[in-house]
Amino acid sequence: MRRRDFIKLFGTSALSLSASPSIATRLLSSDHSNWTSYRITYQVALPAHGKSAHLWLPLPDGNDADTIFQFTQGNNWHGNATKASFSTLGKDPFPIFKAEWHGKEPSDRRHVTVNCIIKTIHHAIDPTLYPENKNQALPNSIRNYINPTQLKPTNGIVRETAHAIIKEKNASTPLEQARAIYDWIINNTQYDENTRGRGEGNVTYMLENNELSGKCVDLNSLLVALLKAAGIPARNQYGIRINDSDLHQSIGQYGDISQSQHCRAEFFLAGRGWIPVNPSDVLQVLKLGGLTLDDAKIIQLREKFFGAWEMNWLTFNHAEDIAINPNSSRKFPFFMYPHAEIDGNSLDNLDPENFSYKIISAELVGTGIKF
Repeated sequence: MRRRDFIKLFGTSALSLSASPSIATRLLSSDHSNWTSYRITYQVALPAHGKSAHLWLPLPDGNDADTIFQFTQGNNWHGNATKASFSTLGKDPFPIFKAEWHGKEPSDRRHVTVNCIIKTIHHAIDPTLYPENKNQALPNSIRNYINPTQLKPTNGIVRETAHAIIKEKNASTPLEQARAIYDWIINNTQYDENTRGRGEGNVTYMLENNELSGKCVDLNSLLVALLKAAGIPARNQYGIRINDSDLHQSIGQYGDISQSQHCRAEFFLAGRGWIPVNPSDVLQVLKLGGLTLDDAKIIQLREKFFGAWEMNWLTFNHAEDIAINPNSSRKFPFFMYPHAEIDGNSLDNLDPENFSYKIISAELVGTGIKF
């Protein structure tokens, strides 16, 4: 039986608890029983060689108006780092933890433990409520999400594919076009469990080589790039699974979630906001469940995940082309895994055993916080 932590709300100087008006509104306007609390724990032990080491961890996002489906209640850390802090990164600042070790080679491994408390709630938006006005202007803050990124160009074969999909379905409104592209992804791509990590999301390579398979980063990145090429703002949300799924065992994980990183997608409709979509989980259940597209379960998930995310998952950020280390010119296509460097050399963040790191989720039953 799963171990749960029964807790009571209390204050502590170890926490940084800030409740913005948007978070307070979410709490006051919703039934507390609909929110689920979790503690997410990073346990990191870096090798003892080298003169210096640096560590960056993505943390749960949730203290802004966009993340209406989750919010954070505090973080703490302990370990033997020379210097450590909770900070932010990126143009649209998202939370991170960073630590440094300096001096002579340590006699023992460099280690740090980071705890985060997060609440999530089911996230569903009925896109059919969107007012069908395709000429409504996009907010200036949203226009950036039409722009191409390093691995998501919007010209060439990407634009040609997007326009062909839309033309075939005679889709005229942004909502119709988004649905046509979403259905095309499910009908024409495959989940590949042998893909390393969660994939790379190299959209041009996938289309030019007709290799329309991969995991969540590949499949959702293809969706996002096609939406952008059609003029529809879209982005990936990079995060991690934190609980079992009520829908299918293959799309959930609880306890040791060290290799449960997972991304989802969303697109923006003027007058309606961000619409959650999740074709990669439809394709994962399709493949690992040994099902077909006309199976009742897949038909159900196809409809459900056009406008909903099952919140057994949390998001870290939607950043792309991100410079994690400010002292390096290297830019990462996304930041979803722990990142560490020893004497300037990056460790393999897809190999948690040798990195080494462990990420643990624990559901908290009660009304507040306990580290």
